[in-house]
Amino acid sequence: MKNFLKIKDLSISVEDKCIIKNLNLNINKGEVHALMGPNGCGKSTLSNVLAGKEGYNITNGKISFSGENLLKFSPDERANKGIFLAFQYPVEIPGVTNINFIKTALESNRQYNGLDPIKPGDFLKLIKEKSKLLGISDENLKRQLNVGFSGGEKKRNEALQLMMLEPSLAILDETDSGLDVDAFKIVADAVNSTRSKKNSMLIITHYQRLLERIQPDIVHVFINGSIIESGGPELAEEIDKNGYERFNNA
Repeated sequence: MKNFLKIKDLSISVEDKCIIKNLNLNINKGEVHALMGPNGCGKSTLSNVLAGKEGYNITNGKISFSGENLLKFSPDERANKGIFLAFQYPVEIPGVTNINFIKTALESNRQYNGLDPIKPGDFLKLIKEKSKLLGISDENLKRQLNVGFSGGEKKRNEALQLMMLEPSLAILDETDSGLDVDAFKIVADAVNSTRSKKNSMLIITHYQRLLERIQPDIVHVFINGSIIESGGPELAEEIDKNGYERFNNA
């Protein structure tokens, strides 16, 4: 599907400060796009707005998702329509176990889309199968969501959510941060396992190493709230070698 996600002339401000300026971005179904830029350029603002987080003022522009006006939907509706956000800093939710959180999200998604509830035995078999691939123990599935977890453990949890929910658009906001070498490979491979012609991804990252393992179709350079250049993986290689100096002067 062409223009599965279509962002047109989008401007966003926070407390009267313009963070994103006239942004245009089209992602087709089956494509993986990477968004690279220095700290403070608006990358996380964009991911939060796509997911429906409050506190952002959209001063101009439109966002359509699968042919619908995304901005009219609540965060819950966006999630049930297939938008998944892996946070840069995953939140802790005391009193809710990992396994119950995922089961509730999965059941909500299935109900919204008119599917029958998954059988308990089938759910347990599936989540244990996916957890094993990520090195997540049964004990950690029973722990409170992200409470007391290391950064790497939190990112593994989000990779598990991604594998279980199978969203049509996954937004990965610096999912490689806080990971040691072994955890990085595991999480990157888990993300790759969900890639198909039926879904799309927007990967927000500083580092080429993630894009070496999850090779994007298109790389966008994001500076001061705008995409100033788009191209292939060679753009990520250039940034890795030379930083953003050329783009800052563009």
